[in-house]
Amino acid sequence: MPIYTVMVPLRDEAGMVDQLCANLLRLDYPREKLQIMFLVESRSPETVDAVRKYLGDARFSLIVVPDAAPRTKPKALDFGLPFCTGEYVVVYDAEDRPDPDQLRRVVAQFRRQTDVVCIQARLVISNGNGRFLPSLFAGDYAGLFAVLLPAFAKWNMVMPLGGTSNHFRMNVLREIGGWDPYNVTEDADLGVRLARRGLLTATSNSRTFEDAPTSFRPWLGQRTRWLKGWIQTFVVHNRRPNLLLRDLGLVRMLIFEAVLLGMLISPLLHLTFVLVVFALVISGQGAAPLGEGWFFACVVVLVLGQAVAVGTNILGLWRTGQMQLMLPQLLLPFYWLLVGLATIFAFLEFAQKPFHWFKTPHLASKRRAKRSR
Repeated sequence: MPIYTVMVPLRDEAGMVDQLCANLLRLDYPREKLQIMFLVESRSPETVDAVRKYLGDARFSLIVVPDAAPRTKPKALDFGLPFCTGEYVVVYDAEDRPDPDQLRRVVAQFRRQTDVVCIQARLVISNGNGRFLPSLFAGDYAGLFAVLLPAFAKWNMVMPLGGTSNHFRMNVLREIGGWDPYNVTEDADLGVRLARRGLLTATSNSRTFEDAPTSFRPWLGQRTRWLKGWIQTFVVHNRRPNLLLRDLGLVRMLIFEAVLLGMLISPLLHLTFVLVVFALVISGQGAAPLGEGWFFACVVVLVLGQAVAVGTNILGLWRTGQMQLMLPQLLLPFYWLLVGLATIFAFLEFAQKPFHWFKTPHLASKRRAKRSR
């Protein structure tokens, strides 16, 4: 087996270290071939102390990242990249609970698919237990990681990576310059850069379990950061559209533009349409536009769009064995209202503080990940 490097960027995660180390120690991989690097920001001394308790295990090492701008996860990853010794490298977050055999399965896939340079494992939300936000979040993840990303990989389209459980060939990652330290969704940017170089990305059915935010404020902060990062990615790669066209070709470029713009514009259109209808109803004019063609067309687009989104989530949940969460996906139109609000905040943050990184708070999971069928 080749040497495998696991990079774990941490900040203010002292309470997660015990659970994290327990999950990493369950990885089924030769001890002498595993390098696990904790990249802890220096302004998080409690987390540094929590990690130091585990440094008696030769697999673990600690890299203290200097406190300097930009204070982002990709900056920490770039700081640790020169210390990596593995042939392959994977990024995990503090709350991640990967399948124990994930590294072995990915190595086997890299050896079968010799032209693939990056493999995205499947992220699964494990606390979508009927509550509104976690259930819809779980559907979001299932639709993205079990339906859309495998399709993009199969069709050789631009694939926005997940922020964790993405596995790389180390030499290629170094060759393309690592991560953009200023992008707050460095995963999406890196997926675009791989595609522009003509490098192939694949997906794996191996799972990494995570917990979704259960309250509104953390959810809003996290979703705002993601949307802001997609705005950054769109702006950066469209600075010179002629080069983007040359790198991707016409079809892949148009699909890239449609996917990224769709992520940003669809929630705003949905929110605006609902607010307009609400205003008409409140003012007593709700029945007035029903016979107009434009209004009927808007309703049809709304219904079809929501049906496709709900169907994608349900298909993803079926593939991940989370069929108990299918019914809550009917609430997706209400969830999209919140996504529309987060999109507004994302554009405001992009204008005012584009590199600000909202740190999602994590709590140790009290449940064991259920084995999906």
